[in-house]
Amino acid sequence: REQAAVAVERLDGVTRERFLRDIYPRRKPVVLTGLELGTCTTKWTVDYLSQAEGSKEVKIHVSAVPQMDFLSKNFVYRTLPFDVFVRRAAEVKHKEYFLTEDEKYYLRSVGEDVRKDIADIRKQFPVLADDVHIPEYFEKEQFFSSVFRISSAGLQLWTHYDVMDNFLIQVTGKKRVVLYSPRDAPYLYLSGTKSEVLDVDNPDLEKYPLFVKAKRYQCFLEAGDVLFIPALWFHNVISEEFGVALNVFWKHLPAESYDKTDTYGNKDPMAASRAIQILDRALKTLEELPEEYRDFYARRMVLRIQEKAYMNDYV
Repeated sequence: REQAAVAVERLDGVTRERFLRDIYPRRKPVVLTGLELGTCTTKWTVDYLSQAEGSKEVKIHVSAVPQMDFLSKNFVYRTLPFDVFVRRAAEVKHKEYFLTEDEKYYLRSVGEDVRKDIADIRKQFPVLADDVHIPEYFEKEQFFSSVFRISSAGLQLWTHYDVMDNFLIQVTGKKRVVLYSPRDAPYLYLSGTKSEVLDVDNPDLEKYPLFVKAKRYQCFLEAGDVLFIPALWFHNVISEEFGVALNVFWKHLPAESYDKTDTYGNKDPMAASRAIQILDRALKTLEELPEEYRDFYARRMVLRIQEKAYMNDYV
């Protein structure tokens, strides 16, 4: 069976200096508590949120089941006025609904033009942005996006990784977050940046037998907690209550490393994309050989990659 979860470390009142000196270089998730986040943690009630940003339309995910799957797209996109959406997301049973009376709602804010503009709470939700103080642990020019999120109680988001470091700021409500190290990618049955294993608590081990080898980290976030998720760490987020959160992504690689068309912060770095394309061409070339030879040279390629590119001291 799956191994017990390792609790993510919780640290109180961490200064910027301490974060950059002691925590950030370790490249491991950590929950930061006791940070000054502004008035949002007490102010953002359903009533306040509804009236603060009014009836402007927002595009939302609507799912008939709690576990949302980006690969099979088991949800639909719908548009609602923001105030109506907030009230519906806070309900357990709906009098008005799109799919079922207990459907789940999820808002992930996007830029004005999804293909060109990044999510920035200051632009999309300026009134609410005034209530938030984002921890200034990185340089202003490193800032990439600030993603405003609202989830129904019980909603579970698919396991995925992002290519940038980020803070998950839990403003209201409670979340449980399950994380996996980048090193455990071989056990997560990846399709692009996402894992096929949706139910991390009760995985189908006949379908995903290697999943038991993935070391599971877990934390519980309450209002005011900030989870540091290093780039490439896989995370699966379960909203235990209706809640509002803000993700802040920032760049730590040279600017030219990132795909200029990436508005979500989840496209692989340019060099990685090129390397994968080259590998795909190499594998296509191997198809010219009989199976026995193909198997042998593929194993040699794996050994070469391990020898040349794997980190020896990775924890």
